Amino acid sequence: MLERFVKQTKYTSQEDFIKNFKVEVPENFNFGYDVVDAWAAECPEKNAILWTNDQGLEHQYTYAELKEKTDATASYFQSLGIGHGDMVMLILKRRIEFWFSTIALHKLGAVVIPATHLLTKKDIVYRCNAADIKMIVCAGEEVITDHIIEAMPDCPTLEHVVSIGPGMPEGFKDFQEGIAGAAPFVKPEQPNTNDDIMLMYFTSGTTGEPKMVAHDFTYPLGHITTGSFWHNLHENSLHLTIADTGWGKAAWGKLYGQMIAGANIFVYDHEKFTPADILQKIQDCKITSLCAPPTIFRFLIKEDISKYDLSSLEYCTTAGEALNYSVYETFLKITGIRLMEGFGQTETTMTLGTFPWMEPKPGSMGVPNPQYEIDLLTPDGRSAEDGEQGQIVIRTHNGKPLGLFKGYYRDEERTEDAWHDDVYYTGDVAWRDEDGYYWFVGRADDVIKSSGYRIGPFEVESALMTHPAVVECAITGVPDEVRGQVVKATIILSKDYKGKEGPELIKELQDHVKKVTAPYKYPRVIEFVDELPKTISGKIRRVEIRAKDK
Repeated sequence: MLERFVKQTKYTSQEDFIKNFKVEVPENFNFGYDVVDAWAAECPEKNAILWTNDQGLEHQYTYAELKEKTDATASYFQSLGIGHGDMVMLILKRRIEFWFSTIALHKLGAVVIPATHLLTKKDIVYRCNAADIKMIVCAGEEVITDHIIEAMPDCPTLEHVVSIGPGMPEGFKDFQEGIAGAAPFVKPEQPNTNDDIMLMYFTSGTTGEPKMVAHDFTYPLGHITTGSFWHNLHENSLHLTIADTGWGKAAWGKLYGQMIAGANIFVYDHEKFTPADILQKIQDCKITSLCAPPTIFRFLIKEDISKYDLSSLEYCTTAGEALNYSVYETFLKITGIRLMEGFGQTETTMTLGTFPWMEPKPGSMGVPNPQYEIDLLTPDGRSAEDGEQGQIVIRTHNGKPLGLFKGYYRDEERTEDAWHDDVYYTGDVAWRDEDGYYWFVGRADDVIKSSGYRIGPFEVESALMTHPAVVECAITGVPDEVRGQVVKATIILSKDYKGKEGPELIKELQDHVKKVTAPYKYPRVIEFVDELPKTISGKIRRVEIRAKDK
């Protein structure tokens, strides 16, 4: 399948990759037909998705089954009046129906809006009215359906609510009954264009209401680099990405790039993350490829890994935050596997990555993906020199790169603010070393300017997190007459340190940071709290902490 879209599929160096990597984009590309159905026609018994759950259920879906299920789902949605351009929100956790519904909606030319099960009534109302959502398909737990029921009177465009079960409240349609009785699927006469909206995410909104990130039908092809050249997948891979389907990381690791690479996607449908359960799944199901945030790897290495046979693991990748060197070293020592980092946004596919032919530098995001022209811009508009901090930008003077979003839906002002003069501004600050590796500093709004230094919160947070007293922390700047700003740490303490909040612990933490990173970065102000303000996706809202300290 990969050969259909990429002429050269093997690379020996970054120079080779940059020079020869190119994706051939078909006209009217549709992932449902051109990848899923194509696999079903060529290799109907090929493994597509191995779905398991925490109740002991397990089913290996072949491409023949996946085509059958997605066709039936598409036909059922057609019977409800869903078609080209219609907005459909999926609140399906890790249920297999997420894959059925997503691919079915692609086949119909509709717009998929994945969402987390943590949405409240207010969140659902906002999304339905912002995007004119026509249908919601959800898991049937009361905590989800109750919020939808509360929201429905305030959502005038919402015509259908569909539950996959087990709960079936009044007014909800039965997904299982619907696909069981579906007529044979008839492909719509109107094909999608490559420029049509296929997928839309509501971003976390760390500084305001969520933005609607719109991706076109070519977006899955942008993940060829993710699946084949970052995850390093092949047709015998069994790949697990640990992510909820409501977030963009699921598109990165649980669908597009993996299927194009021919890998079998492993899904573990669980309600509560337990490191021991993940290790048991890797052992029992012989998972070969794992992608997870550094935090997950921290949890895994704290388990007694010697109890598990992880010999099936071939390759591991990580993204979402900077990787602590000690986690990298410990995981390498235990498994013999190097953790390969990557970086991107909801608005992009992977923009920076550590590829198989490279030597990883723990904590670095890697080097630019050749499908993007990456630069670092200083506040005065210059391209940053090596070692100098700048905002990560994508230059688009040669056209929109494959994988970059179309814009913020119905928000020209925000789109223009982020993407103008043929430059897309990511809002993330980094620096580049002499070998071309990029190192994350922080969000542009979060960078602290103290006594002439630019201090990124990520590095200070990472330093604090290596102290046993710290469970979680947020670094912000507070106004200071002499220094402009000073570093503040807002810290949640571990249970062993509760009740020890005082000058001695504060000095101990400050001294610890001075030893781990540059001394000028240490937090001069430390506050202990029971919780940190966060978005529903779990990102810390530093803007709230800063507002309180003004």
